[in-house]
Amino acid sequence: MPSLALLRIPCVLVALGLAATSPSAAAAAPYPSEPIRIIVGYQAGGPTDLTARLLASKLQASLGQPVIVENKPGAGSNIASEYVAAAPPDGYTLLLAAAPITMTKFLYKGLKFDVQKSFEPIANVMNAPAVLAVSPKLPARDLQSLIELAKQRPGSLTFGSTGTGGSQHLAGELLKQRAGIDLLHVPYKGASTALTDLMAGTVDMVFMTSMSALPALKSGNPRALAVASKKRLPQMPDLPTMDESGLPGFEADSWNGLLAPAKTPAAVLDRLNAEVNKALASPAVRDALVSQGAVVVGGSRQEFRQYLDKEVERWSTVFKTVKISL
Repeated sequence: MPSLALLRIPCVLVALGLAATSPSAAAAAPYPSEPIRIIVGYQAGGPTDLTARLLASKLQASLGQPVIVENKPGAGSNIASEYVAAAPPDGYTLLLAAAPITMTKFLYKGLKFDVQKSFEPIANVMNAPAVLAVSPKLPARDLQSLIELAKQRPGSLTFGSTGTGGSQHLAGELLKQRAGIDLLHVPYKGASTALTDLMAGTVDMVFMTSMSALPALKSGNPRALAVASKKRLPQMPDLPTMDESGLPGFEADSWNGLLAPAKTPAAVLDRLNAEVNKALASPAVRDALVSQGAVVVGGSRQEFRQYLDKEVERWSTVFKTVKISL
């Protein structure tokens, strides 16, 4: 008859087997051990989507796991942001955010996320500075002559945007505030329609992202006056900055950065940051972004955190005088 000790052995083995497959053991598996999803709050084919797919391809190769881009458009990208903010903080559901995420708290009521509290920054991927362009029918040849013209015709000059509350609209409001001029806002449903009307002279000026309008801007129609960034665009080195043109510190741009849900482990965030920076350093990714008019950024998690805080502060100042709600 088997001893009591021998009878206990299978039980011990079963217990050990269960422990090996328990959640705590699974959590100890090296990251990543399953597919990663990058959520995009915009339609497929747009600048943010294209950047996400470019990044996903490189991350998939370096991480050894599928990296899938999922589009969840709607409500100014708030649907995607809320989805990722509520996802498990394990590094398998990420958000490729864009500039409007730093403005949403001032535009929408009842949001279920806050860009500064609901996410962990991973890395700033790229930015596309806003370029102030005017219709060829407008006599202004530089920023100062445009400001003088606007002061002579208060409330009559128009500026277009891709929609109320978007980054282009806010850049126009910032111009009004900083230059002390009165302009009439004309919202469009997309960048292409705004560009068409600008070229035709139907609208007087538009802040266009360098990615959406680089070929047209280089052609001279519409006429580019200044870029809203600290440095001149490498793709248009002769175009002065807004700062150089007489509005110190004037910055407005579209950007894409990778975020994870709050409380994602630091080790996972550090791994993702390293892989994103590696991807951005590769000629294939860098050249693809630069050719489209973007400026490649990268950098540390802390630098991206500081950038987000600065953007929220910048737009909070604008919204103190501009009353917009959606």
